[in-house]
Amino acid sequence: MSQAVARAARLLRELGEGERTLDELAAVIEVHKTTALRLLRPMEDERLVQHDAAHRYRLGPQLFALAGLALEQRGIRTVAAPRLRELNAETGQTVHLAAYEGGEVVYVDKYDSRHPVRMYSRVGLRAPLHCAAVSKVLLADLPEPERRRVAAEIEYIPHTADTIADSRALLAELRTVAEQGWAQDRAEHEPFINCIAAPIRDVTGRVVAAVSISVPDMVLPHEGLLELLPRLRQTAEAVSADCGLAP
Repeated sequence: MSQAVARAARLLRELGEGERTLDELAAVIEVHKTTALRLLRPMEDERLVQHDAAHRYRLGPQLFALAGLALEQRGIRTVAAPRLRELNAETGQTVHLAAYEGGEVVYVDKYDSRHPVRMYSRVGLRAPLHCAAVSKVLLADLPEPERRRVAAEIEYIPHTADTIADSRALLAELRTVAEQGWAQDRAEHEPFINCIAAPIRDVTGRVVAAVSISVPDMVLPHEGLLELLPRLRQTAEAVSADCGLAP
């Protein structure tokens, strides 16, 4: 890598930490500010960086666009796969990855439990919007008006005695999920199956997928499943970081 490219890359990494002045950027790469300016101007022309009237520099919109394209080429399933395999191997439980697509929550990946009890879910199958933990995570990130619209249009099929029965109850549940940062399905979709889910976020902080652990009561009681929540959230945060989200 040439010295100029290396310095430009260092400037971009520094701006990833927040806004910087020209003097601060010059100090980072240990050059005079006129040299730093020569590096910044071509990047500014390409909208990789931008500066305000006070001459404070920040990352530009084109850089975010390129980051988005890079992730689209990989796909969230590819990005998440190593982390999900690790979570599945460590816990021995069923791990799902789901995304919100066209008004539906769809399972985009699944890692089966090593126990003989199997869930009926499969890749490509839709998850119910009102009672699956992954659905709650994904809907909780929607803007409030969109969240209300979706909740009003759901057909509240009672899969079990514990299934959420109306939009008012669902909206209350989604507020809780948004506040606590995770969701659960306690035998709401399938009898004797409990599930916890956590959000995966992209570089903008938007929730782009949900990862979950699902366990039958006979394998692990609800209290035992909740003990896996820190590990689940750690996985979701690691995948989010792989998607470009800053810590």
